[in-house]
Amino acid sequence: MRSTGSESWRSWDWRFHPNLLVTGRLHFPQLALRRRLGQLSCMSRPALKLRSWPLTFLYYLLPFGALRPLSRVGWRPVSRVALYKSVPTRLLSRAWGRLNQVELPHWLRRPVYSLYIWTFGVNMKEAAVEDLHHYRNLSEFFRRKLKPQARPVCGLHSVISPSDGKILNFGQVKNCEVEQVKGVTYSLESFLGPRTNAEDLPFPPASSCESFRNQLVTREGNELYHCVIYLAPGDYHCFHSPTDWTVSRRRHFPGSLMSVNPGMARWIKELFCHNERVVLTGDWKHGFFSLTAVGATNVGSIRIYFDQDLHTNSPRYSKGSYNDFSFVTLANKEGVPMRKGEHLGEFNLGSTIVLIFEAPQDFKFRLKPGQKIRFGEALGSL
Repeated sequence: MRSTGSESWRSWDWRFHPNLLVTGRLHFPQLALRRRLGQLSCMSRPALKLRSWPLTFLYYLLPFGALRPLSRVGWRPVSRVALYKSVPTRLLSRAWGRLNQVELPHWLRRPVYSLYIWTFGVNMKEAAVEDLHHYRNLSEFFRRKLKPQARPVCGLHSVISPSDGKILNFGQVKNCEVEQVKGVTYSLESFLGPRTNAEDLPFPPASSCESFRNQLVTREGNELYHCVIYLAPGDYHCFHSPTDWTVSRRRHFPGSLMSVNPGMARWIKELFCHNERVVLTGDWKHGFFSLTAVGATNVGSIRIYFDQDLHTNSPRYSKGSYNDFSFVTLANKEGVPMRKGEHLGEFNLGSTIVLIFEAPQDFKFRLKPGQKIRFGEALGSL
């Protein structure tokens, strides 16, 4: 049977011109539409993102998915995670830090701090100084000290909580993967970095998960354990030594400053590996021990009291690198000794503490997932 002119046109159109999209009797030039949306492969990646963002925001905000049909002609919205990762959180946190250091007028301090106390449930009865007029700026208020008797240190257990917060996860490290929250893991090697500098290794760097674990576990029969503690904005912002140990090395990872609240930790894989963090490593009586302070949005400042050379969220450091500092010197061949409960450092606002340590197989945590914990309370013991 002989085809009609219109049928022949449709058949020829579809077979020989794939850049034309046929919908009923309307013909949309797909190539031209892609060019207008900035989706041609010849454009640079930043240009693609810049051209795609306005439509992406509309895609997520407009009712009934008004822009969803555009996906049929090759346009894809920038994902929510990609959008969030591209936010200049380091710059914003740096600006927030400057704002926090601005001295507030005496008459404005009580209403500002009272609003913060009401919003985040701060218990000022535990503060060493309860008078709100004493704190000249928000930074001083965030870093307020507690009364000595407010946090008694448990002496019966070998490892205590280094801070106030919420237990996100804990347990034994398996397959060199650590859970940041239930079901979402990150690589132990990516989080801690190489065991030592490559030039100091008497053997090649770890080439497999098992060999990296063997570099950390120094004693036969021991296992690796981890514990993740999230500090909310209303929590006490200082952190302390969780046990008697010696700090031999500090490793600073400049990085992003994304939020580390539990909801975000479920959303972004390897969040703790992307964020800026300070890893303190050393030894305790059972072998390897480490404490990592993870930065977050508006937490550009991580301070370690005995490390005056540490400067976090600094523009001179680029993301994707790390810098090491050794506390072992000719004069001090062991490092910095820390007693259980001793002041170690502080955050501005809230963030996360991650403990990764070696212990015998009979080490037991005394925790429940999601429980609130305070500095000085027991984490676990043998």
